[in-house]
Amino acid sequence: MAVYRDAKCKLCRREGAKLFLKGEKCYMEKCPFNKRPTAPGQHGAARKKVSEYGLQLREKQKTKRIYGVQEGQFRHYYEMADRMKGITGENMLSLLERRLDNVVFRMGIGVSRTQARQLVNHSHFMVNGRTVNVPSYIVKAGDVIAVKENRRNNKFFEQIKTMKVANMPKWLEFDPEKLEGKILALPTREDIDSQIAEHMIVELYSK
Repeated sequence: MAVYRDAKCKLCRREGAKLFLKGEKCYMEKCPFNKRPTAPGQHGAARKKVSEYGLQLREKQKTKRIYGVQEGQFRHYYEMADRMKGITGENMLSLLERRLDNVVFRMGIGVSRTQARQLVNHSHFMVNGRTVNVPSYIVKAGDVIAVKENRRNNKFFEQIKTMKVANMPKWLEFDPEKLEGKILALPTREDIDSQIAEHMIVELYSK
């Protein structure tokens, strides 16, 4: 699978908004986006008139980068959402939120989705008692996500046990001492705090 290896702060600058891809650094004054909020490249500061298509494309690119998925994956989520009952855009965001790497990040394990994805890749987690090392695994209501027993004494997870859980989405619960969480319900649009105009993505793909 293709992996983006360039500076992540360039992605925020390209989209003209903080995507919070680097955890705590994004909240600090030394965040490169604070110093250079213009798009990367020698012509990044030039004003450009953006077409409707351009706005829709940027919204899609921004959403892809927030969740760390590639074009093929993203298109697949849209097609899945389009086949589901309900509003396509909201269904798509719900599917992205239910990715295992995102759930691990939302539970507070990992400072970014990138780190959470790496933890999942390294087989640190079980879903309903079975090891899952696929970041794109889609969780369901009632699923229990837990750190494997033989990994709980790892220094990284020892620190998690003492942390205070803040801003936990209401569709999730997580017990730091047990290193175990549960999907209480499927996330709705109101539960997703990312500033995404999903209707623009649907319009783009519908053309």
